[in-house]
Amino acid sequence: MTDTTYPPYPTRPSPLHALLLAGAVPLFLGGLLSDISYYNTYQIQWSNFAAWLIAGALVFCGFALLFALVNLVRAEHKGGRPTVYFLLLLVTFALGLVNAFEHAKDAWAVMPSGLVLSVIVTVLSVIAAFTGLGGLRTGGAR
Repeated sequence: MTDTTYPPYPTRPSPLHALLLAGAVPLFLGGLLSDISYYNTYQIQWSNFAAWLIAGALVFCGFALLFALVNLVRAEHKGGRPTVYFLLLLVTFALGLVNAFEHAKDAWAVMPSGLVLSVIVTVLSVIAAFTGLGGLRTGGAR
Protein backbone atom coordinates (compact mmCIF):
# COMPACT_ATOMS: atom_id res chain seq x y z
CA MET A 1 0.00 0.00 0.00
CA THR A 2 1.43 3.36 -0.95
CA ASP A 3 0.74 6.67 0.62
CA THR A 4 0.12 9.58 -1.64
CA THR A 5 1.55 12.77 -0.32
CA TYR A 6 -0.10 15.98 -1.24
CA PRO A 7 1.79 19.23 -1.25
CA PRO A 8 0.73 21.51 1.57
CA TYR A 9 -2.10 23.83 0.70
CA PRO A 10 -0.72 27.30 -0.04
CA THR A 11 -1.82 29.92 2.45
CA ARG A 12 -1.33 32.78 0.03
CA PRO A 13 -4.47 34.12 -1.61
CA SER A 14 -5.69 33.20 -5.05
CA PRO A 15 -5.96 35.99 -7.64
CA LEU A 16 -9.69 36.45 -6.95
CA HIS A 17 -9.08 36.51 -3.21
CA ALA A 18 -6.30 39.08 -3.67
CA LEU A 19 -8.59 41.22 -5.86
CA LEU A 20 -11.33 41.17 -3.24
CA LEU A 21 -8.90 41.97 -0.46
CA ALA A 22 -7.27 44.78 -2.41
CA GLY A 23 -10.69 46.16 -3.41
CA ALA A 24 -11.80 46.68 0.18
CA VAL A 25 -8.91 49.00 1.06
CA PRO A 26 -9.69 51.88 -1.35
CA LEU A 27 -13.40 51.68 -0.55
CA PHE A 28 -12.78 51.97 3.19
CA LEU A 29 -10.29 54.77 2.45
CA GLY A 30 -12.89 56.54 0.31
CA GLY A 31 -15.35 56.29 3.19
CA LEU A 32 -12.78 57.83 5.51
CA LEU A 33 -12.06 60.68 3.09
CA SER A 34 -15.80 61.29 2.68
CA ASP A 35 -16.18 61.44 6.46
CA ILE A 36 -13.34 63.95 6.68
CA SER A 37 -15.02 66.05 3.99
CA TYR A 38 -18.33 65.88 5.86
CA TYR A 39 -16.63 66.89 9.09
CA ASN A 40 -15.11 69.95 7.36
CA THR A 41 -18.01 71.05 5.13
CA TYR A 42 -21.23 69.92 6.89
CA GLN A 43 -22.62 68.84 3.49
CA ILE A 44 -24.84 65.81 4.16
CA GLN A 45 -24.04 64.27 0.76
CA TRP A 46 -20.53 63.42 1.99
CA SER A 47 -22.07 61.27 4.71
CA ASN A 48 -24.18 59.52 2.06
CA PHE A 49 -21.06 58.88 -0.04
CA ALA A 50 -19.30 57.45 3.00
CA ALA A 51 -22.22 55.14 3.76
CA TRP A 52 -22.26 53.74 0.22
CA LEU A 53 -18.49 53.35 0.09
CA ILE A 54 -18.49 51.50 3.40
CA ALA A 55 -21.28 49.23 2.18
CA GLY A 56 -19.26 48.39 -0.93
CA ALA A 57 -16.16 47.76 1.16
CA LEU A 58 -18.13 45.37 3.36
CA VAL A 59 -19.10 43.33 0.29
CA PHE A 60 -15.47 43.01 -0.78
CA CYS A 61 -14.29 42.38 2.79
CA GLY A 62 -17.01 39.78 3.37
CA PHE A 63 -16.02 37.73 0.33
CA ALA A 64 -12.32 38.07 1.23
CA LEU A 65 -13.22 36.85 4.73
CA LEU A 66 -14.95 33.83 3.22
CA PHE A 67 -11.84 33.03 1.15
CA ALA A 68 -9.65 33.50 4.24
CA LEU A 69 -11.83 31.07 6.19
CA VAL A 70 -11.49 28.44 3.47
CA ASN A 71 -7.72 28.99 3.38
CA LEU A 72 -7.57 28.68 7.16
CA VAL A 73 -9.53 25.43 7.16
CA ARG A 74 -7.39 23.96 4.36
CA ALA A 75 -4.05 25.16 5.73
CA GLU A 76 -1.69 22.53 7.06
CA HIS A 77 -0.61 24.61 10.06
CA LYS A 78 -3.54 26.25 11.83
CA GLY A 79 -1.47 28.87 13.62
CA GLY A 80 0.63 31.73 12.39
CA ARG A 81 -0.06 34.01 9.46
CA PRO A 82 -3.35 32.43 8.20
CA THR A 83 -4.92 32.72 11.65
CA VAL A 84 -3.75 36.30 12.20
CA TYR A 85 -4.93 37.26 8.73
CA PHE A 86 -8.36 35.70 9.29
CA LEU A 87 -8.77 37.40 12.67
CA LEU A 88 -7.73 40.78 11.23
CA LEU A 89 -10.30 40.44 8.46
CA LEU A 90 -12.96 39.33 10.95
CA VAL A 91 -12.36 42.35 13.19
CA THR A 92 -12.26 44.64 10.15
CA PHE A 93 -15.58 43.28 8.90
CA ALA A 94 -17.22 43.49 12.34
CA LEU A 95 -16.11 47.08 12.97
CA GLY A 96 -17.00 47.97 9.37
CA LEU A 97 -20.51 46.66 9.98
CA VAL A 98 -20.77 48.76 13.15
CA ASN A 99 -19.51 51.72 11.10
CA ALA A 100 -22.19 51.08 8.46
CA PHE A 101 -24.86 51.07 11.17
CA GLU A 102 -23.39 54.28 12.56
CA HIS A 103 -23.64 55.91 9.13
CA ALA A 104 -27.33 54.98 8.97
CA LYS A 105 -28.05 57.73 11.49
CA ASP A 106 -29.40 61.10 10.44
CA ALA A 107 -27.17 64.02 9.54
CA TRP A 108 -24.66 65.17 12.15
CA ALA A 109 -25.43 62.23 14.50
CA VAL A 110 -22.81 60.32 12.49
CA MET A 111 -20.03 62.53 13.87
CA PRO A 112 -17.58 62.04 15.53
CA SER A 113 -18.05 58.28 16.10
CA GLY A 114 -18.43 57.58 12.37
CA LEU A 115 -15.17 59.34 11.63
CA VAL A 116 -13.30 57.51 14.40
CA LEU A 117 -14.66 54.14 13.25
CA SER A 118 -13.70 54.95 9.66
CA VAL A 119 -10.12 55.65 10.73
CA ILE A 120 -9.92 52.40 12.71
CA VAL A 121 -11.48 50.28 9.96
CA THR A 122 -9.26 51.80 7.26
CA VAL A 123 -6.10 51.13 9.26
CA LEU A 124 -7.23 47.57 10.00
CA SER A 125 -8.00 46.91 6.32
CA VAL A 126 -4.55 48.13 5.29
CA ILE A 127 -2.90 45.91 7.91
CA ALA A 128 -5.03 42.94 6.81
CA ALA A 129 -4.12 43.55 3.17
CA PHE A 130 -0.39 43.65 3.97
CA THR A 131 -0.72 40.50 6.06
CA GLY A 132 -2.75 38.64 3.46
CA LEU A 133 -0.75 39.72 0.44
CA GLY A 134 2.62 39.54 2.18
CA GLY A 135 3.29 36.03 0.88
CA LEU A 136 3.13 37.11 -2.75
CA ARG A 137 6.73 38.32 -2.96
CA THR A 138 8.59 37.09 -5.98
CA GLY A 139 11.96 35.43 -5.92
CA GLY A 140 13.43 33.29 -3.19
CA ALA A 141 11.76 30.82 -0.93
CA ARG A 142 9.06 31.76 1.52
